[in-house]
Amino acid sequence: MAVVSITERGGGWVLSLERAPINAIDLAVVTEAEGAVAKAIASESCTSLVITGHGDAFSAGIDVKAVPKYSADELGQMIGGANRLIRAVYGAPMPTVAAINGHALGAGLVLALACDVRIAAQGSYELGLTEARAGVPFPACPLEVVRAELSPDAVRGLALGAGTFAPSDSRAGWFIDSIVSPGTLVDEALAEAAARTSLPAYAAVKLQLRAPVLARMDEIIEKNDDPLLHGWF
Repeated sequence: MAVVSITERGGGWVLSLERAPINAIDLAVVTEAEGAVAKAIASESCTSLVITGHGDAFSAGIDVKAVPKYSADELGQMIGGANRLIRAVYGAPMPTVAAINGHALGAGLVLALACDVRIAAQGSYELGLTEARAGVPFPACPLEVVRAELSPDAVRGLALGAGTFAPSDSRAGWFIDSIVSPGTLVDEALAEAAARTSLPAYAAVKLQLRAPVLARMDEIIEKNDDPLLHGWF
């Protein structure tokens, strides 16, 4: 059964995580999401990409029940796939928007941070970088995104504090660009993405801004020597 879906809405494509009940990330999610993002980037008809989650969660992060039981080979695939996925989203030439519909924790929030824009639905769900509490350190490419997209104070508060908070909390201002009605979330995300596609130098400027980080990610992926490969749990 598929755990990731893509819906084409004109030039805007919507990638949805579909692993009920909380879209926890395992090897299947990473593999399917990586393939879906690659398909979007390769398609001439895809002008923007919105990433969201099905149901009440964007993604509650790494599946801490399943992933610790993986074999060494499966963990290697998981780490390598996570690095490639985050690099693909962060380096996508088209506008990317995270439509945060519910809980976005740990790796789920990192996936949102990898997008150009983060739009959140109104609600009382939880946001946070909970890796320290969950016992799951950052893979190398996700860590690059956390450092690049958040201020040092935000990194310290989110990653080392490992707390959670609602989108209405002032800390959400560290990374949320706007909060909208749940019923209009995806439409608002598509509209924001479409507005950016009209900017003729969008892809070029995005690459200029992110080139140093993308170069470090490419080196990590090419060498396949993420520190987590030498010890995770």
